[in-house]
Amino acid sequence: MKIIVTSIFVQDQDKALEFYSEKLGFEKKHDVPMGKFRWITLVSPDDHDGTELLLEPNEHPAAKEYQRTIFSEGIPATMFGVADIRKEYERLLENDVKFTMEPTKMGEVTIAVFDDTCGNLIQIMQQ
Repeated sequence: MKIIVTSIFVQDQDKALEFYSEKLGFEKKHDVPMGKFRWITLVSPDDHDGTELLLEPNEHPAAKEYQRTIFSEGIPATMFGVADIRKEYERLLENDVKFTMEPTKMGEVTIAVFDDTCGNLIQIMQQ
């Protein structure tokens, strides 16, 4: 068994698609109309057949509350791995990504956290 799709709640699918593709560099794999919303997934440009990130609308009240609560508590909604966190941090800053935590060594890893502008904090990590 392997993870093929993971989702993240977003307030606006179009805004999220723009942020995750243009600012972060993920590539759109699927964009399928599903009634009021769409099935939008993105993949790493380094792994087109890898795990897909689904931009899940937070339309349900429980999803909205979950997203609002973890954001207000400073809890990242998900984590992405990077090979060189300093280089990635600088690249994202140049793309106007706003960080809430700059790269910080935590034991054996270094992490940083940014705001995805769609209701989530996202952590990047270098092992």
